[in-house]
This record gives sequence, C-alpha cells and structure tokens, in this order.
Amino acid sequence: MNEVNKSTMANAEFDQIITKRQISKLDQLFASVFSNSKEVIAVLRLSGVIGKVSTMQSGLTLESLNELIEKAFKIKKLKALCLIINSPGGSPVQSELIAKRIRDLAKENKIKIYSFIEDMAASGGYWLACSGDRIYALPSSVIGSIGVVSSGFGFHEAINKLGIERRVYTEGKNKSVLDPFKPINKDDLKIIKDLQKQVYEHFIEYVKTRRAGKLTQQDEILFNGEFWAGQTALDYGLIDGIGDMYSVMKEKFGDNVKFQYLCAKQPWLKKKLGIGSKILTDNLANSLIDAVENKIINDKFDMK
Repeated sequence: MNEVNKSTMANAEFDQIITKRQISKLDQLFASVFSNSKEVIAVLRLSGVIGKVSTMQSGLTLESLNELIEKAFKIKKLKALCLIINSPGGSPVQSELIAKRIRDLAKENKIKIYSFIEDMAASGGYWLACSGDRIYALPSSVIGSIGVVSSGFGFHEAINKLGIERRVYTEGKNKSVLDPFKPINKDDLKIIKDLQKQVYEHFIEYVKTRRAGKLTQQDEILFNGEFWAGQTALDYGLIDGIGDMYSVMKEKFGDNVKFQYLCAKQPWLKKKLGIGSKILTDNLANSLIDAVENKIINDKFDMK
C-alpha cells in the first residue's frame, strides 16, 4: 500500500473518531437538557388574615389566590406543591374554599401537597395547613386555636354620652341583630352562639377527616381553642414533623429538583403609590378599625 493510501485511510479513521466524539457530546447535551432536567416543586405562600381585611384591601381569599393555585398545577414536571403558611386565621368560609380548591386540583392532577408552618397556623390558618397531605412546622411555630370567634365593638354608651340619637327602621325582628349602637341582648347572643356552634362542629369534622388516624388527644384538649408550639403539636398529631421546607424537600426528593415560587402581581396603583394609595382611596375611620382588629388577631399569637 502506498503512502497516499495510508494517509487517506488515517484521515478517514481520524474523521470517524472525531464524528463519534461529536455525536457523543451531542447525546450528552440532549440527555442533560431533556432526560435529566430537574423536576419542579411549586411554592405558594399563604400569609396574613384570611378573608377581606378592609374596604379596599383583601387578605387571603379564593378570588385572590385561585389564579396562582391553578398556575401551580400547570407547571411542567411538577413533583409537589409546598404551601408556606403564616396566618392567624380569619374567615371560615374563605379558609374552606381555598383548602377545597387546593385539594380538588391535587386529586385531579395526582400531586402531593406539603404544608410548612412558619410563625403560626392558627384557627383558619390551621384549616389551610390541613389541605396538605403532610404538615411540618418549626419548634417555635404556633399551631392550633381550633375554634370559632366573633368580635366587634359596642358604641351604645359612647353615643349616649355624645347626645346622639340613633334611628333604625326594620322589617323582621332580627334584622338589626348585633347592632353595635345597641346593648347586647339574650336573643342576639343566642343567634350568634348557634351560628358559631355549627361552624365550630364543621371545623372539627374537617380536622378529624384530614388528620384521620393521627390525632392522639381527646376532643376536649384539641378543640378548645388552645394553641401550642411545634413539638407539642407534633405529639398531639396536629402536624407530621419538625422541619423547614428546604431541608424536608431535599431529604424527600434529593438535589435534582428546583423550587418555583408563585407570586401575585401587585396592582399598578399600589406599585406606584405604595401604602399611600390606601390612604387616598380608603375611608380613614374604617381603615383604623380594620387595622385595630387585624392587630388584635395577630397579637394574640405574637411572642415578641
């Protein structure tokens, strides 16, 4: 074989080796992009009072959260949904609506839900936590307060001192029940207590259903409105473990996952004007009362 043929064959073999290496590199690239791409854990934060906070400000409601909830379950390669909960409670209706929407979509899409309690999951906040298949908290988290409370203010003595006469005309003897400008009476109290009892019993039924086989204490202990720190809540079966989201999720799914955070879009006016927009658009008296009530709810569980 002459030198020219040898050279040609050598070049051909070299080209073949290079081609194989290039194909191998491409295979690795495609494998890393398509085959081994990280699975996603969606993260939805549920913070604040549940329900309408004031005239112009909404707390946690299904209306404000539904778009984010639906968006979470549409994420490709979704492995799980984590709920970060920090709420003192609020509206039982909105608590139930939000929790039900999450459970319905979880069942429909066969996705596991993990609840992680930060500072507190009290009352309706715990209702939200129970939408998770498993619930975690930190040692200093506040959990519980399973009960129903109705609050308000009485101004009847104030208007009497100011010499103000209130005139109310109604059809139906109970139309002006719990009027803050009239003294409370036994009939009004019975109406509100009967209503509270129904909501309370429904709340207990929901907790027992979601925590079936896990609760370790009698109803008199669990459902008297008391609240506990993380370890006691774990001992009582109200939560499944102590830990933060990152540690628990890494332990369950390893490092080959990424967290995708879901955030609500801020209204344009609020973004431009900040907190001042509320003062410009809201009734000052209502805002002050709402702020006081909001603070009362939160301060009950504030350990600062």
